[in-house]
Amino acid sequence: MYAIVNIAGQQFRVAKDQKIFVHRLQGEEGASIEFDNVLLAEDGGKFSVGTPSLKGAKVSAKILSHLKGDKVIVFKKKRRKGYKKKNGHRQQFSKIEITGISL
Repeated sequence: MYAIVNIAGQQFRVAKDQKIFVHRLQGEEGASIEFDNVLLAEDGGKFSVGTPSLKGAKVSAKILSHLKGDKVIVFKKKRRKGYKKKNGHRQQFSKIEITGISL
């Protein structure tokens, strides 16, 4: 059994006991959260497709930790002008574990 769910503006294919990284979510570590924007669900070969989302379907998860991703360097330069700009960015993520899918 799996589902395609919209979490923080991105779509993920999730199954029970799966661990995924998503954009930073509100809530403390160890807190339980539910996502009700389920787009598609599969249960034993039977597919349910939402228009745009399934009514009454929920995916429950638990926040394991909050962390930062790898640093990305943004470097801008215009040749022969003496213009250089260096900037960095570290995206914040939440690691969650899917605890259940209910249709």
